Amino acid sequence: MTREYSWTVKGGRVLGPAPFLIAGIVNVTPDSFYDGGRNFDPRNAIAHGRLLAEQGAHILDVGGESTRPFADPVSEADELARVIPVIRELASDYVVSVDTVKSVVARKAIEAGASIVNDVSAFSQDPELLEVVAELKPGYVLMHSQGSPEKMQLSPHYDNVLEEILTFFKKSLEKLVKSGLPENRIVVDPGIGFGKTLEHNLDILRNIDRIMELGFPVYMGLSNKSLWGKLLGLEPDKRQNATQAATAVLAARGVPIHRVHEVGLTSQTLKIVQEIGGAD
Repeated sequence: MTREYSWTVKGGRVLGPAPFLIAGIVNVTPDSFYDGGRNFDPRNAIAHGRLLAEQGAHILDVGGESTRPFADPVSEADELARVIPVIRELASDYVVSVDTVKSVVARKAIEAGASIVNDVSAFSQDPELLEVVAELKPGYVLMHSQGSPEKMQLSPHYDNVLEEILTFFKKSLEKLVKSGLPENRIVVDPGIGFGKTLEHNLDILRNIDRIMELGFPVYMGLSNKSLWGKLLGLEPDKRQNATQAATAVLAARGVPIHRVHEVGLTSQTLKIVQEIGGAD
């Protein structure tokens, strides 16, 4: 029997209770590792977001700056121009998340209708982002990373990756709650592929229960990532099966929120986990 989770987002809206939530990826960028350029035109991005919602996405995660390893930063003006028209259109019908590390982008995205901020930097790149989420109280994805995207994969090192991530989460969660963001707005993402080697990533996934013990829903982003290339020798367009296999294992162990490219396949995977027995 699967446990049901809830996540409160902007305006007090509650997602769930449900055993699983799917965040569909809408990249409005020319250079994302998996679908770079495909949805760079806002019209394509909007159509893609609607398709993902039809396939079962509960959240549409819209990003205008690639966070792949070695990606170049994007200016605030360019990021706003990319994401705001898409968010404004999709948020009229769906729950929308903005994938950004910039406080101004987060604020304007929320004003345009976004309900969630997905921040891969944990407010380290722009400390004012903490003030924005404390003030506006969206749903918030607190993610661990080691370094910024353009440098994070140069030489990742940890003495103990799991213990260091847990320490990071405890300190960051305390800071968020003290700032005024309610606990029910927060989910935690261990940041697979963000400043981590293959062994670091596998160690995190093997011990995901330790992160779940923090008491916050886990938000997992491993869709088609490079660890599957390193583990199995697969190119990005051949990693869907690996993604679904890992998603099934993690969902059965109690991970409730899954950020993915292939929403239709993930809906099937999670339905199977739910029907034949997942986490208690």
